[in-house]
Amino acid sequence: MRSESEGRPSEGRPSEARSRLLHTATRLFYAEGIHAVGIDRIVAEAQVTRATLYRHFPGKEDLVLAYLNEVDRAMRGQADEAVAAGLPAADTIRALSKSIAQSIQSPGFRGCAFLNAAAEYPDPESPVHKAVLAHRQWFLETITELLAKIQETGAEPAARHFVMMRDGAMAAGCLFDPVLICETLLRGVERLLKVYAVTDYSKPGRSVDGLAGQESGHGLGRQG
Repeated sequence: MRSESEGRPSEGRPSEARSRLLHTATRLFYAEGIHAVGIDRIVAEAQVTRATLYRHFPGKEDLVLAYLNEVDRAMRGQADEAVAAGLPAADTIRALSKSIAQSIQSPGFRGCAFLNAAAEYPDPESPVHKAVLAHRQWFLETITELLAKIQETGAEPAARHFVMMRDGAMAAGCLFDPVLICETLLRGVERLLKVYAVTDYSKPGRSVDGLAGQESGHGLGRQG
């Protein structure tokens, strides 16, 4: 067992014990599910006492929120890096899509951390559920802003289409062949960009039908 002095931060930096707790919780929550992992398991694997844990996280929900905040921070960092590259908006979206595809094909992938958390915390009033919605709203707005640089009309409907494709790929990526899933995702994104650039996406059905017609019978459709 590590010394309790680890529970005290130094010069404004997070303490080693807090970092170890959060790293352990992040690994276990994502791999096994939030409700499936108890406080005793986290304390034991992080090699701290319960007193240390509760000094940093008053309850399990606080630890869950910190876990989601870490995932959110990492995703925002990836998005900021893609935008900072200064590429045209369409290429930035392609870069984000490739980053998503890489995560789907990474070892230990178990789907979207936020969708998984939402399934475990369905109550709309739950702070965890609200954190999931806040993250998803940020992601939708990020894609909307990028698409608006290509064409302002209908940017949000097109962004919702992108998010739905991303969600489908994240869900299917841990169930079926991730390479095939990612190929389908990237092909769908490419088709969306092509259709969006020349179509009034604000008119319900037109661009969606066109996209579906090109993509039917491929990838996700074959997964049943």
